[in-house]
Amino acid sequence: MATLHLMVGLPCSGKTTAAKQLAVRENALLLTPDVWHLKLYGKDFPGPYHDKRHSDIEEIMWDVAKSVLLLGTSVILDFGFWWQGERAVFRQRAKELNVNFQMHFMDVPKAELFSRLEQRNSQTDYVWVIPPAFLEQWWEQFERPTRQELEA
Repeated sequence: MATLHLMVGLPCSGKTTAAKQLAVRENALLLTPDVWHLKLYGKDFPGPYHDKRHSDIEEIMWDVAKSVLLLGTSVILDFGFWWQGERAVFRQRAKELNVNFQMHFMDVPKAELFSRLEQRNSQTDYVWVIPPAFLEQWWEQFERPTRQELEA
């Protein structure tokens, strides 16, 4: 049976690296919004249209994911899924499609995230530069999955 995999975590937590490895192991389709976003719009972060564009890409990716899941192939959504409510929506979507559901939480200590951010920001040829103040704000906003949520 196909599985909908959610990669959960903040930037620099290792979501995409883990998702790439999972895609190979599971023979699954990996959908990473940053890849499409950079190809379509370039380095528009931060900018007035970035968040809307990113949301639009995620909506299109869900349409693709739904079709692929219905064909019996597993899908990995590398969206971050920062909020419990958002994760609950995708859990329900998996249930409605009658596919398995699994979350992969990249639980990285704050100091390690900031260390990785420094490395990431030095590689500006393929990623957005994220100001440390943004990551600090996101750290405060992020809703860590509960044990019950991860085990459900």
